[in-house]
Amino acid sequence: MTKNAAEMGLAPEVMAKYEVVIGLEVHVQLLTRTKIFCACSTRFGDAPNLNTCPVCLGLPGTLPVLNKRAVELGIAAALALNCTVHEHSRFARKNYFYPDLPKGYQISQYELPLATHGGIDIEVGGQKKRVGITRLHLEEDAAKNLHEGFKDSATKGYVDYNRCGTPLAEIVSEPDMRTPEEAYAYLTTLRQIMLYTGVSDCNMEEGSLRCDANVSVRLKGAKEFGTKVEVKNLNSFRFLVKALEHEIERHIGVIESGGKILQETRLWNQTEGYTVGMRSKEKAHDYRYFPEPDLLPVHVGPAWREEVRAALPELPAAKRDRFVRSYGITPYDAGVLTDSSDLARYFEHAVRAGAPGKAAANWMQTELLRRLNDSGREIAASPVAPGSLAELIELVERGKITAAVAKKVFAKMFEDGRSAAAIVEAEGLGAEVSSDSLEQIAREVIEKNPDNVAKYKSGNEGVFKFFVGQVMKGTRGQASPQAVNDLLRKLLG
Repeated sequence: MTKNAAEMGLAPEVMAKYEVVIGLEVHVQLLTRTKIFCACSTRFGDAPNLNTCPVCLGLPGTLPVLNKRAVELGIAAALALNCTVHEHSRFARKNYFYPDLPKGYQISQYELPLATHGGIDIEVGGQKKRVGITRLHLEEDAAKNLHEGFKDSATKGYVDYNRCGTPLAEIVSEPDMRTPEEAYAYLTTLRQIMLYTGVSDCNMEEGSLRCDANVSVRLKGAKEFGTKVEVKNLNSFRFLVKALEHEIERHIGVIESGGKILQETRLWNQTEGYTVGMRSKEKAHDYRYFPEPDLLPVHVGPAWREEVRAALPELPAAKRDRFVRSYGITPYDAGVLTDSSDLARYFEHAVRAGAPGKAAANWMQTELLRRLNDSGREIAASPVAPGSLAELIELVERGKITAAVAKKVFAKMFEDGRSAAAIVEAEGLGAEVSSDSLEQIAREVIEKNPDNVAKYKSGNEGVFKFFVGQVMKGTRGQASPQAVNDLLRKLLG
């Protein structure tokens, strides 16, 4: 294994001499019920080789038939990524021989892809940046190779063809990213857009979203790109960052020691924390592309394109801006609440049920999301409905219960699904402490703490919080905090 920069003892100023160039190739499985060129199911988790037929197994004499829904989802993805969807595109044969390709070639797109020239905005460290998208094209997925017995001589290999023929959109970025953090932000933003549009479920554990990274380094100020290396096997956002950090250090270490970077494809070994060489990097001519003779060119007329555009939902960036304008919440709040379309929908339903925007945002972030995370649930499975949260917030806003009591009520709502009003009534939690009872409790607290009274009267304002806390404790948190403050100021004065 080649030593990386850290192992070679390179100083930070040596690392700082170089600029990193990163581009990502992202494969997104399109959310269709059947495969792109046959009627086999795309369902994940079925018994191996159950969802196959002569077409996706590549048997002689079979002909592919293009899935219209796959094209529609590809158009939706391209429009959401600000790409130009071309009226004419064409499939091609990408020839290579591997057990996961039963035909000996993959049906993809080459010279005439579905869409080109797009881009999305990312944000890193408070700075926004546009990352260009070179192209989006459609293709069929390969089968899945399974191996066992790597460490002994009886290594066995298996091929599951269920995945073979699943429709993919390959999204190729421009080499516009300069740090692993920017690559992480790009992939996160891309995934969010795909989820919002319903193009894919983007489940990385099931292989619905896969990423290959192209990385190179060059001296700062240089015009030419350095030698590019492709890193595969990046099946999580965390692995993407770690693999890029490793490759950047390795590239600089090799160059600084007088070596040359080879253009190759490498695999990320998460267990060991380094990349290993897989094969020399192929070029387009290695695949011997030629137009697919069994499929007609794809025609996307203006009417079809605009029909798909009209069906697109409000995308995350637009939703964030609207939330800030319409509900008076901060950009940070809007970012959290639009993380998923389900979360954004919950927030808006709570506001429509009567909750002030800022209060709803605060309760969702501090109480609801924390409890959902602890219980391993998604927002769609929340036992507290948006209307129920709005009811609880209204009780606090009207002074019927205190904020401290409201948190206890919310915990019970989350546990058993009862309404806030029912819990408050059943357990006598309403903020109905009489003025006489409140004054009696306050006088008792003052009488029991003469030392703190003296401190307060000598100018120690900080001790006032002690008195407030003791009185609230004496009322079981059911008194109005403002009433407690006003009364204590009067009695201590």
